[in-house]
Amino acid sequence: MSETVRDRVIAILAEQAVLEPSDVEPQHSLADLGIDSLGLVESIFAIEEAFDISVPFNANAPQESGFDVSSVDAIVAAVERLIAEQKG
Repeated sequence: MSETVRDRVIAILAEQAVLEPSDVEPQHSLADLGIDSLGLVESIFAIEEAFDISVPFNANAPQESGFDVSSVDAIVAAVERLIAEQKG
């Protein structure tokens, strides 16, 4: 079975948070997972590499970048949107 975008994003965030992917819930914020600003940057680099996309440089300011990092679900949706935009 192929890995979904959601599965891969959760795996990246779980690795950064030193958690099992099963411990990462869609409603969790990065703070809930124990991911700080440096962890966010490392997670974004890993997401860019995993999906061959470019995340806006100001992703930590979603009102400016359109890349919402408020929850796991929001990050998954933002990654899916970027994949669609950059393929299209």
